Amino acid sequence: MRIGPHEFPSNLFLSPLAGYTNLPFRLVVREIGGLDWATTDLINARSLLERSRKALQLAQTSPAEKLLSVQLFGAVPEEMRDAAAMVESMGIASVDINMGCPVRKVVGIGGGSAMMTELKKTQALVRGMVGAVQIPITAKMRLGWDENNLTAPDLARALEDVGVAAIFVHGRTRAQGFSGTVNLAGIRAVVEAVKAIPVIGNGDVTTPDAAKRMFDETGCAGVSIGRGAFYNPWIFRDTRDHLRTGAAPPEAGFAERIAVMRRHLDLACEVFGEELGCRLFRKPAAWYAKRFGPAKEFKKAVVGLRTRAEFEEIVAAFEKWRAPFCDEHGNLLPRFRPDPLVASFMREGDPDDPASVRRDAIPVPKGPVDTW
Repeated sequence: MRIGPHEFPSNLFLSPLAGYTNLPFRLVVREIGGLDWATTDLINARSLLERSRKALQLAQTSPAEKLLSVQLFGAVPEEMRDAAAMVESMGIASVDINMGCPVRKVVGIGGGSAMMTELKKTQALVRGMVGAVQIPITAKMRLGWDENNLTAPDLARALEDVGVAAIFVHGRTRAQGFSGTVNLAGIRAVVEAVKAIPVIGNGDVTTPDAAKRMFDETGCAGVSIGRGAFYNPWIFRDTRDHLRTGAAPPEAGFAERIAVMRRHLDLACEVFGEELGCRLFRKPAAWYAKRFGPAKEFKKAVVGLRTRAEFEEIVAAFEKWRAPFCDEHGNLLPRFRPDPLVASFMREGDPDDPASVRRDAIPVPKGPVDTW
């Protein structure tokens, strides 16, 4: 895989997910394996130039992140140009432009998906950014504003003409948000529209099979994973192995999941301090627990997490509670399995039932904005 001057082994990418893909999570996923290129949460270009505490925290990185892209949003050409130069001065590998975010607070200032509605204006803004830096500029877009305005192929072609190094495309329109299913034919149209730059597909990749299907049906050069990574941080390693061998990788067991959670918490405390680190870890902890099988007891306890020591107490109590009726992968032991009617009800109505942890569609996490 190559983006600009950077060549790297994995063609799997971590998408930005506001409020979740911070430095501790990115480091955890990199340590598991299968990921080389990650992107930060979206950052307001003006806030970065003003050196706001939040913007600088979102751009925070470490030597372990050799290939990191900072995603910027905004609509003022001078601010986007100067913010890109600032990112370059920080020693970061790339800048990604957010042209896909559907939320009102981003679209309302002319950023995010609004950039797909004015191609010439967007092309001029991007030309200024490309000319201001030596590092590669990439763009993340959707298929268009709505089904009647699928502008992604034309925009991708226009951006390639002014020097964008890669296109990331989510296979939905702005009007869809995260509803419905990803349009693989729409992603293929973007792949076919550009001459030479890589197009990376995104959307609904929650399993290695889904990633393979996206490669097969779109011809994309890479696949970017967002919600699927937060649901299952092993997805990059497992997808890499699946693409190489065709075999279905084994699920991580309970002990491995706890070990990765502990590492994530340690990194969060290291980066943010114990108090804030524990508070920020509460949401990802609940997502990890979706793979535990019945986990209501754990999730009730972890929402009030305050210290590392408290985490160990919660884990010990939960492990003792689940041991009599769950196996290592969260499946109920035979003598505790309900009859088929009950099992069917649990799959539809109980997100903690182990039968539901392998679903193809996963919910959109609650983030720092009112509407994703």
